[in-house]
Amino acid sequence: MSMRYRRTWMLGATLATGAMVLAGCSGGGTDDTINIAVANHPWTDAVLANVEDFEAESGLNVEVTSYTEDQLSQQLNVRLNANADDIDVMMVRPLQEIRTFDRNGWLADLTEHATTDEEWDWSDFQEGPQESVTLEDRVLGVPLATEREVLYYRTDLLEAAGLEVPQTLEELEAAAQTIQNQNPDVYGFVSRGARAAAVTQFSSFLYSYGADWVAEDGTSGIGTPEAREAYTFYGDMLRNYGPPGVTNMSWPEAMGIFTQGRAAFYTEADSLYTNATDPANSTVSDVVGFAQFPEGPAGSRPTNVPSWALAVPGSSNNQDSAWEFIRWATNQENTLVAQENGVIGARASAWETEMPDIPADLAEAQRSSAEVGVGYSHPVVLNVSRARDIVGDPIVTSIEGGDVDAALDAADGAFNEFLAEENE
Repeated sequence: MSMRYRRTWMLGATLATGAMVLAGCSGGGTDDTINIAVANHPWTDAVLANVEDFEAESGLNVEVTSYTEDQLSQQLNVRLNANADDIDVMMVRPLQEIRTFDRNGWLADLTEHATTDEEWDWSDFQEGPQESVTLEDRVLGVPLATEREVLYYRTDLLEAAGLEVPQTLEELEAAAQTIQNQNPDVYGFVSRGARAAAVTQFSSFLYSYGADWVAEDGTSGIGTPEAREAYTFYGDMLRNYGPPGVTNMSWPEAMGIFTQGRAAFYTEADSLYTNATDPANSTVSDVVGFAQFPEGPAGSRPTNVPSWALAVPGSSNNQDSAWEFIRWATNQENTLVAQENGVIGARASAWETEMPDIPADLAEAQRSSAEVGVGYSHPVVLNVSRARDIVGDPIVTSIEGGDVDAALDAADGAFNEFLAEENE
Protein backbone atom coordinates (compact mmCIF):
# COMPACT_ATOMS: atom_id res chain seq x y z
CA MET A 1 0.00 0.00 0.00
CA SER A 2 2.79 2.42 0.88
CA MET A 3 4.38 2.34 -2.57
CA ARG A 4 1.02 2.65 -4.30
CA TYR A 5 0.12 5.58 -2.12
CA ARG A 6 3.45 7.28 -2.66
CA ARG A 7 3.34 6.97 -6.42
CA THR A 8 -0.23 8.23 -6.62
CA TRP A 9 0.67 11.11 -4.34
CA MET A 10 3.50 12.21 -6.57
CA LEU A 11 1.61 11.91 -9.86
CA GLY A 12 -1.97 12.49 -8.89
CA ALA A 13 -5.00 12.50 -11.15
CA THR A 14 -7.16 15.58 -11.35
CA LEU A 15 -10.83 14.73 -11.68
CA ALA A 16 -13.51 16.80 -13.32
CA THR A 17 -14.59 17.91 -9.86
CA GLY A 18 -11.15 19.36 -9.22
CA ALA A 19 -10.29 16.82 -6.52
CA MET A 20 -6.87 15.25 -6.43
CA VAL A 21 -7.23 11.56 -5.68
CA LEU A 22 -4.14 10.43 -3.83
CA ALA A 23 -5.13 6.87 -3.18
CA GLY A 24 -8.72 5.94 -3.59
CA CYS A 25 -11.17 6.88 -0.82
CA SER A 26 -14.03 4.82 -2.12
CA GLY A 27 -16.71 3.12 -0.10
CA GLY A 28 -16.83 2.52 3.66
CA GLY A 29 -13.59 1.96 5.51
CA THR A 30 -12.32 -1.39 6.72
CA ASP A 31 -10.60 -2.17 10.00
CA ASP A 32 -7.15 -1.79 8.45
CA THR A 33 -7.85 1.13 6.08
CA ILE A 34 -8.32 4.78 7.00
CA ASN A 35 -10.00 7.12 4.51
CA ILE A 36 -8.88 10.72 4.85
CA ALA A 37 -10.26 13.90 3.23
CA VAL A 38 -7.87 16.86 3.24
CA ALA A 39 -7.43 20.30 1.68
CA ASN A 40 -4.68 21.20 -0.75
CA HIS A 41 -2.44 22.87 1.80
CA PRO A 42 1.26 23.06 2.75
CA TRP A 43 0.50 20.96 5.84
CA THR A 44 -0.83 18.19 3.62
CA ASP A 45 2.26 18.32 1.41
CA ALA A 46 4.69 18.31 4.34
CA VAL A 47 3.21 15.68 6.65
CA LEU A 48 1.44 13.26 4.32
CA ALA A 49 4.54 12.93 2.18
CA ASN A 50 5.81 10.69 5.01
CA VAL A 51 2.60 8.75 5.57
CA GLU A 52 4.34 5.48 4.72
CA ASP A 53 6.10 5.82 8.07
CA PHE A 54 2.73 5.73 9.82
CA GLU A 55 1.60 2.77 7.73
CA ALA A 56 4.75 0.83 8.62
CA GLU A 57 4.42 1.61 12.33
CA SER A 58 0.69 1.00 12.64
CA GLY A 59 0.01 -1.73 10.09
CA LEU A 60 -2.84 0.41 8.77
CA ASN A 61 -3.39 1.55 5.20
CA VAL A 62 -4.07 5.19 4.41
CA GLU A 63 -6.23 6.34 1.51
CA VAL A 64 -6.38 10.09 0.94
CA THR A 65 -8.48 12.37 -1.23
CA SER A 66 -7.34 15.99 -1.51
CA TYR A 67 -9.62 18.88 -2.53
CA THR A 68 -9.44 22.63 -2.87
CA GLU A 69 -10.67 24.34 0.29
CA ASP A 70 -14.12 25.16 -1.06
CA GLN A 71 -14.55 21.72 -2.59
CA LEU A 72 -13.57 20.05 0.68
CA SER A 73 -16.17 22.04 2.58
CA GLN A 74 -18.80 21.15 -0.01
CA GLN A 75 -17.90 17.46 0.01
CA LEU A 76 -17.94 17.27 3.81
CA ASN A 77 -21.35 18.88 4.05
CA VAL A 78 -22.76 16.49 1.44
CA ARG A 79 -21.13 13.31 2.78
CA LEU A 80 -21.70 13.99 6.47
CA ASN A 81 -25.31 15.02 5.92
CA ALA A 82 -25.82 11.66 4.19
CA ASN A 83 -24.28 9.88 7.21
CA ALA A 84 -21.67 8.38 4.88
CA ASP A 85 -19.03 6.12 6.40
CA ASP A 86 -16.36 6.65 3.72
CA ILE A 87 -14.46 9.36 5.62
CA ASP A 88 -12.57 8.54 8.81
CA VAL A 89 -10.44 11.66 9.24
CA MET A 90 -11.10 15.11 7.77
CA MET A 91 -9.52 18.54 7.73
CA VAL A 92 -11.94 21.16 9.01
CA ARG A 93 -11.79 24.91 9.61
CA PRO A 94 -12.40 25.25 13.36
CA LEU A 95 -13.85 28.74 13.48
CA GLN A 96 -16.11 28.19 10.49
CA GLU A 97 -17.18 24.56 10.82
CA ILE A 98 -16.71 23.00 14.26
CA ARG A 99 -19.85 24.54 15.79
CA THR A 100 -21.98 23.84 12.73
CA PHE A 101 -20.80 20.26 12.38
CA ASP A 102 -21.33 19.65 16.10
CA ARG A 103 -24.83 21.17 15.99
CA ASN A 104 -25.62 18.72 13.18
CA GLY A 105 -24.25 15.78 15.17
CA TRP A 106 -21.50 15.07 12.66
CA LEU A 107 -18.42 15.00 14.93
CA ALA A 108 -16.97 12.27 17.11
CA ASP A 109 -15.99 13.25 20.65
CA LEU A 110 -12.19 12.93 20.92
CA THR A 111 -11.93 14.01 24.55
CA GLU A 112 -10.96 10.66 26.04
CA HIS A 113 -8.34 10.01 23.37
CA ALA A 114 -6.85 13.49 23.57
CA THR A 115 -6.80 14.06 27.31
CA THR A 116 -5.61 10.62 28.48
CA ASP A 117 -2.69 10.18 26.07
CA GLU A 118 0.20 11.49 28.17
CA GLU A 119 2.87 10.74 25.57
CA TRP A 120 1.03 12.63 22.81
CA ASP A 121 0.29 15.42 25.35
CA TRP A 122 -2.81 17.54 24.73
CA SER A 123 -1.49 20.06 27.28
CA ASP A 124 1.32 20.93 24.84
CA PHE A 125 -1.20 22.60 22.52
CA GLN A 126 -1.55 26.37 22.99
CA GLU A 127 -4.62 27.60 24.85
CA GLY A 128 -6.13 29.64 22.00
CA PRO A 129 -6.11 26.83 19.42
CA GLN A 130 -7.32 24.38 22.09
CA GLU A 131 -10.33 26.55 22.83
CA SER A 132 -11.27 26.78 19.16
CA VAL A 133 -11.78 23.01 18.87
CA THR A 134 -13.38 22.50 22.30
CA LEU A 135 -17.10 22.93 22.92
CA GLU A 136 -18.69 22.34 26.31
CA ASP A 137 -15.49 20.63 27.50
CA ARG A 138 -15.56 18.23 24.54
CA VAL A 139 -12.49 18.03 22.30
CA LEU A 140 -13.86 17.81 18.75
CA GLY A 141 -10.66 18.27 16.74
CA VAL A 142 -6.90 18.72 16.89
CA PRO A 143 -5.51 22.03 15.59
CA LEU A 144 -2.95 21.97 12.78
CA ALA A 145 -1.99 25.32 11.25
CA THR A 146 -2.21 28.54 13.26
CA GLU A 147 -1.77 32.24 12.64
CA ARG A 148 -1.39 35.28 14.88
CA GLU A 149 -1.94 39.02 14.50
CA VAL A 150 1.41 40.82 14.58
CA LEU A 151 2.77 44.28 13.86
CA TYR A 152 4.64 44.75 10.57
CA TYR A 153 6.77 47.90 10.47
CA ARG A 154 9.47 49.76 8.52
CA THR A 155 12.74 49.61 10.43
CA ASP A 156 14.29 52.39 8.33
CA LEU A 157 11.50 54.86 9.08
CA LEU A 158 11.63 54.20 12.82
CA GLU A 159 15.39 54.64 12.82
CA ALA A 160 15.20 57.90 10.87
CA ALA A 161 12.60 59.21 13.30
CA GLY A 162 14.60 58.10 16.33
CA LEU A 163 11.76 55.93 17.54
CA GLU A 164 11.61 52.54 19.24
CA VAL A 165 9.19 49.82 18.17
CA PRO A 166 5.77 50.72 19.68
CA GLN A 167 4.92 48.65 22.72
CA THR A 168 1.45 50.11 23.27
CA LEU A 169 -1.37 51.26 21.04
CA GLU A 170 -0.82 54.81 22.25
CA GLU A 171 2.81 54.59 21.15
CA LEU A 172 1.69 53.13 17.82
CA GLU A 173 -0.56 56.12 17.17
CA ALA A 174 2.16 58.60 18.17
CA ALA A 175 4.74 56.88 15.96
CA ALA A 176 2.34 56.73 13.00
CA GLN A 177 1.68 60.45 13.35
CA THR A 178 5.38 61.34 13.63
CA ILE A 179 6.47 59.29 10.65
CA GLN A 180 3.60 60.47 8.48
CA ASN A 181 4.45 64.09 9.30
CA GLN A 182 8.10 63.49 8.40
CA ASN A 183 7.35 61.57 5.20
CA PRO A 184 4.57 63.12 3.08
CA ASP A 185 4.57 60.14 0.71
CA VAL A 186 4.12 57.57 3.50
CA TYR A 187 0.95 56.72 5.44
CA GLY A 188 1.44 56.16 9.14
CA PHE A 189 -0.71 53.02 9.33
CA VAL A 190 -2.61 50.57 7.18
CA SER A 191 -4.82 47.57 7.88
CA ARG A 192 -7.97 46.02 6.48
CA GLY A 193 -10.91 48.40 6.29
CA ALA A 194 -13.61 46.59 4.31
CA ARG A 195 -16.57 45.77 6.52
CA ALA A 196 -16.41 41.97 6.91
CA ALA A 197 -12.70 41.62 6.09
CA ALA A 198 -11.72 44.15 8.78
CA VAL A 199 -13.36 42.15 11.57
CA THR A 200 -10.59 39.57 11.89
CA GLN A 201 -7.90 42.25 12.18
CA PHE A 202 -9.91 44.60 14.38
CA SER A 203 -10.51 41.75 16.84
CA SER A 204 -7.00 42.11 18.33
CA PHE A 205 -7.76 45.76 19.04
CA LEU A 206 -11.10 44.79 20.59
CA TYR A 207 -9.55 42.18 22.89
CA SER A 208 -6.64 44.45 23.83
CA TYR A 209 -9.14 47.06 24.98
CA GLY A 210 -10.71 44.46 27.28
CA ALA A 211 -13.83 43.83 25.20
CA ASP A 212 -15.21 40.82 23.33
CA TRP A 213 -17.84 40.09 20.72
CA VAL A 214 -20.10 38.20 23.12
CA ALA A 215 -20.51 38.88 26.84
CA GLU A 216 -20.37 36.14 29.46
CA ASP A 217 -24.17 36.02 29.61
CA GLY A 218 -24.38 35.31 25.87
CA THR A 219 -25.52 38.77 24.82
CA SER A 220 -23.73 41.23 22.56
CA GLY A 221 -20.48 42.64 23.88
CA ILE A 222 -19.93 45.37 21.30
CA GLY A 223 -21.94 48.03 23.11
CA THR A 224 -19.64 48.17 26.15
CA PRO A 225 -17.47 51.23 26.88
CA GLU A 226 -14.36 49.16 26.15
CA ALA A 227 -15.67 48.07 22.77
CA ARG A 228 -16.63 51.64 21.87
CA GLU A 229 -13.10 52.80 22.65
CA ALA A 230 -11.65 50.03 20.47
CA TYR A 231 -13.91 50.84 17.51
CA THR A 232 -13.09 54.53 17.84
CA PHE A 233 -9.34 53.95 18.05
CA TYR A 234 -9.24 51.65 15.01
CA GLY A 235 -11.32 54.03 12.93
CA ASP A 236 -9.22 57.02 13.97
CA MET A 237 -6.01 55.23 13.03
CA LEU A 238 -7.18 54.40 9.53
CA ARG A 239 -8.92 57.73 8.94
CA ASN A 240 -6.05 59.89 10.21
CA TYR A 241 -3.04 57.85 9.13
CA GLY A 242 -4.33 55.40 6.53
CA PRO A 243 -4.63 55.58 2.74
CA PRO A 244 -7.76 56.78 0.92
CA GLY A 245 -10.22 54.06 -0.04
CA VAL A 246 -9.25 51.88 2.92
CA THR A 247 -12.89 50.87 3.51
CA ASN A 248 -12.62 48.84 0.31
CA MET A 249 -9.42 47.07 1.36
CA SER A 250 -8.96 43.47 2.43
CA TRP A 251 -5.52 41.97 2.98
CA PRO A 252 -4.22 41.99 -0.64
CA GLU A 253 -4.82 45.72 -0.98
CA ALA A 254 -3.50 46.59 2.48
CA MET A 255 -0.46 44.38 1.99
CA GLY A 256 0.14 46.07 -1.35
CA ILE A 257 0.25 49.48 0.31
CA PHE A 258 2.82 48.22 2.81
CA THR A 259 5.00 46.28 0.37
CA GLN A 260 5.11 49.26 -2.00
CA GLY A 261 6.73 51.25 0.78
CA ARG A 262 3.74 53.50 1.35
CA ALA A 263 2.99 52.69 5.02
CA ALA A 264 5.06 52.70 8.20
CA PHE A 265 2.97 50.24 10.25
CA TYR A 266 0.64 47.40 9.32
CA THR A 267 -1.27 44.96 11.55
CA GLU A 268 -1.86 41.63 9.83
CA ALA A 269 -1.72 37.85 10.19
CA ASP A 270 1.80 36.45 10.46
CA SER A 271 0.95 33.74 7.93
CA LEU A 272 1.21 36.36 5.18
CA TYR A 273 4.70 37.54 6.11
CA THR A 274 6.47 36.24 3.00
CA ASN A 275 4.55 38.80 0.95
CA ALA A 276 6.55 41.46 2.77
CA THR A 277 9.93 39.70 2.91
CA ASP A 278 10.15 38.40 -0.67
CA PRO A 279 12.22 40.86 -2.76
CA ALA A 280 10.29 39.80 -5.85
CA ASN A 281 7.07 41.17 -4.37
CA SER A 282 8.15 43.75 -1.81
CA THR A 283 10.14 46.97 -2.15
CA VAL A 284 10.68 46.96 1.63
CA SER A 285 11.87 43.38 1.99
CA ASP A 286 15.20 44.44 3.48
CA VAL A 287 13.71 46.90 6.00
CA VAL A 288 10.60 45.09 7.26
CA GLY A 289 10.42 44.27 10.95
CA PHE A 290 7.94 42.32 13.07
CA ALA A 291 6.76 42.72 16.65
CA GLN A 292 4.08 41.46 19.00
CA PHE A 293 0.76 43.28 18.75
CA PRO A 294 0.99 46.43 20.93
CA GLU A 295 -0.62 46.56 24.35
CA GLY A 296 -3.99 48.18 24.89
CA PRO A 297 -5.66 48.98 28.23
CA ALA A 298 -6.10 45.21 28.78
CA GLY A 299 -2.60 44.29 27.59
CA SER A 300 -1.54 42.68 24.33
CA ARG A 301 -4.32 40.30 23.28
CA PRO A 302 -3.67 39.33 19.66
CA THR A 303 -5.56 36.60 17.91
CA ASN A 304 -3.91 33.17 17.85
CA VAL A 305 -6.22 31.07 15.72
CA PRO A 306 -6.01 27.70 14.00
CA SER A 307 -6.92 27.82 10.34
CA TRP A 308 -7.22 24.04 10.10
CA ALA A 309 -7.77 21.05 12.37
CA LEU A 310 -8.24 17.30 12.05
CA ALA A 311 -11.54 15.79 13.17
CA VAL A 312 -13.33 12.44 13.00
CA PRO A 313 -16.88 12.06 11.63
CA GLY A 314 -19.33 10.46 14.01
CA SER A 315 -20.38 8.17 11.15
CA SER A 316 -16.90 6.64 10.81
CA ASN A 317 -16.67 2.95 11.61
CA ASN A 318 -12.93 3.26 12.32
CA GLN A 319 -12.77 5.90 15.02
CA ASP A 320 -10.00 4.25 17.03
CA SER A 321 -7.82 3.84 13.94
CA ALA A 322 -8.71 7.39 12.91
CA TRP A 323 -7.38 8.62 16.24
CA GLU A 324 -4.16 6.67 15.72
CA PHE A 325 -3.61 8.57 12.49
CA ILE A 326 -4.41 11.94 14.09
CA ARG A 327 -2.08 11.09 16.97
CA TRP A 328 0.75 10.43 14.50
CA ALA A 329 0.02 13.38 12.21
CA THR A 330 -0.05 15.89 15.07
CA ASN A 331 2.75 14.56 17.24
CA GLN A 332 5.70 16.79 18.13
CA GLU A 333 7.89 15.44 15.33
CA ASN A 334 5.34 16.06 12.57
CA THR A 335 4.46 19.46 13.99
CA LEU A 336 8.11 20.39 13.50
CA VAL A 337 8.12 18.88 10.00
CA ALA A 338 5.16 21.08 9.08
CA GLN A 339 6.71 24.12 10.73
CA GLU A 340 9.94 23.64 8.77
CA ASN A 341 7.75 23.84 5.68
CA GLY A 342 6.19 27.14 6.70
CA VAL A 343 3.13 25.84 8.56
CA ILE A 344 3.12 27.25 12.09
CA GLY A 345 1.70 24.58 14.38
CA ALA A 346 -0.27 24.78 17.61
CA ARG A 347 2.17 23.00 19.94
CA ALA A 348 4.08 25.15 22.44
CA SER A 349 7.03 22.74 22.27
CA ALA A 350 7.55 23.56 18.59
CA TRP A 351 9.04 26.89 19.70
CA GLU A 352 11.79 25.23 21.71
CA THR A 353 13.83 24.90 18.53
CA GLU A 354 15.05 27.67 16.26
CA MET A 355 13.11 28.47 13.10
CA PRO A 356 15.87 29.21 10.58
CA ASP A 357 13.51 30.07 7.73
CA ILE A 358 11.50 32.57 9.80
CA PRO A 359 12.91 36.04 10.57
CA ALA A 360 14.15 36.05 14.17
CA ASP A 361 11.99 38.99 15.25
CA LEU A 362 8.91 37.38 13.70
CA ALA A 363 9.62 34.08 15.46
CA GLU A 364 9.90 35.92 18.77
CA ALA A 365 6.66 37.79 18.10
CA GLN A 366 4.94 34.52 17.26
CA ARG A 367 6.27 32.83 20.38
CA SER A 368 5.22 35.62 22.74
CA SER A 369 1.88 36.13 20.99
CA ALA A 370 0.98 32.47 21.37
CA GLU A 371 1.28 32.81 25.15
CA VAL A 372 -1.36 35.56 25.38
CA GLY A 373 -3.37 35.00 22.20
CA VAL A 374 -7.13 34.66 21.85
CA GLY A 375 -8.31 31.63 19.89
CA TYR A 376 -10.92 33.31 17.67
CA SER A 377 -10.82 36.28 15.34
CA HIS A 378 -14.54 36.90 14.89
CA PRO A 379 -17.77 36.00 16.72
CA VAL A 380 -17.87 32.24 17.28
CA VAL A 381 -21.33 31.55 15.88
CA LEU A 382 -22.97 29.38 13.26
CA ASN A 383 -23.65 32.10 10.68
CA VAL A 384 -20.21 33.72 10.68
CA SER A 385 -20.72 35.80 7.54
CA ARG A 386 -23.87 37.45 8.88
CA ALA A 387 -22.23 38.14 12.23
CA ARG A 388 -19.20 39.73 10.56
CA ASP A 389 -21.45 42.02 8.55
CA ILE A 390 -23.23 43.20 11.70
CA VAL A 391 -20.18 43.83 13.87
CA GLY A 392 -18.21 45.18 10.90
CA ASP A 393 -20.64 48.01 10.14
CA PRO A 394 -19.40 50.27 12.96
CA ILE A 395 -15.80 49.77 11.80
CA VAL A 396 -16.65 51.41 8.49
CA THR A 397 -18.60 54.17 10.23
CA SER A 398 -15.65 54.87 12.48
CA ILE A 399 -13.16 54.98 9.62
CA GLU A 400 -15.41 57.39 7.73
CA GLY A 401 -15.69 59.68 10.75
CA GLY A 402 -19.36 59.03 11.36
CA ASP A 403 -21.32 58.72 14.60
CA VAL A 404 -19.65 55.67 16.13
CA ASP A 405 -21.93 55.53 19.17
CA ALA A 406 -25.05 55.56 17.02
CA ALA A 407 -23.61 52.89 14.72
CA LEU A 408 -22.69 50.74 17.71
CA ASP A 409 -26.12 51.18 19.28
CA ALA A 410 -27.72 49.89 16.08
CA ALA A 411 -25.19 47.07 15.64
CA ASP A 412 -25.46 46.08 19.31
CA GLY A 413 -29.22 45.71 18.98
CA ALA A 414 -28.95 43.79 15.71
CA PHE A 415 -26.28 41.51 17.13
CA ASN A 416 -28.38 40.76 20.21
CA GLU A 417 -31.27 39.75 17.96
CA PHE A 418 -28.89 37.63 15.89
CA LEU A 419 -27.52 35.86 18.97
CA ALA A 420 -31.03 35.19 20.28
CA GLU A 421 -31.98 33.59 16.97
CA GLU A 422 -28.82 31.49 16.94
CA ASN A 423 -29.58 30.14 20.41
CA GLU A 424 -33.19 29.19 19.68
